[in-house]
Amino acid sequence: MRLENKTAIIVGGGQQPGESIGNGKATAVLFAREGASVAVVDKDGERAQNTVDMILDEGGKAFAFCADVTSEISLKTMVKDAHNVLGRVDILHNNVGWSLAGGDSIIENITEENFDNVINVNLRGMVMTCKHVLPIMRKQKAGSIVSISSMAAIESYPYVAYKTSKSGVIAMTEQLAYMNFQYNIRANVILPGLMHTAMAIDTRVTAEKTREQVIAERDAKVPLGKMGTAWDVAYCALFLASEEAKFITGVAIPIDGGASVRRG
Repeated sequence: MRLENKTAIIVGGGQQPGESIGNGKATAVLFAREGASVAVVDKDGERAQNTVDMILDEGGKAFAFCADVTSEISLKTMVKDAHNVLGRVDILHNNVGWSLAGGDSIIENITEENFDNVINVNLRGMVMTCKHVLPIMRKQKAGSIVSISSMAAIESYPYVAYKTSKSGVIAMTEQLAYMNFQYNIRANVILPGLMHTAMAIDTRVTAEKTREQVIAERDAKVPLGKMGTAWDVAYCALFLASEEAKFITGVAIPIDGGASVRRG
């Protein structure tokens, strides 16, 4: 019970349709298994409730909340409501992001609208969520913020808005860390590589490319031989959120099967 008597807000804790569990849902379930009371936040209330139902079925504690990360008012209301239900906020887990689904493309083809679509979800949404959680954590004199970036932030990646936004999440995390030392608030960021999640796999299936082909192509790019899963991300998030990581802040951790150290 590594998070016994802790509370957590998981933004992006719902699950889009698909055969594989997503990072946010896996993290919410794992946190609850480890003793945390979890506020599962998603734009889609039904998806948030599905995660909550899984947690409740296992005997955990969880509550569903709706919020649109592109709206500061929506995020402010969610944080207030979640705080009222949970009583305190020990952990904030930011797990939002999209790329091609938001209209991302190479820089020659990007439009102002699509660039803003991706940035507003991937970066501005996290900034605004942190803005409204930080006063709670500062008053408590304690807190852990774990955000999800991507290996795309530091690797060669063709789509400009996703890479830019996920690089911004790393910079945001570093600033959160050094601006909140005195409040005993830690901030860290996870960089997933190629993962076997519904968002990563099912959105790439086309009439020309089967699900099995998508998986095989992605597995072939991973030094350890196959993609990671959402549980790999969730266990890293658990460590960073727990007291085991009490002396760790401002770091970016790749979860990538060795891709970040491969040369040539």
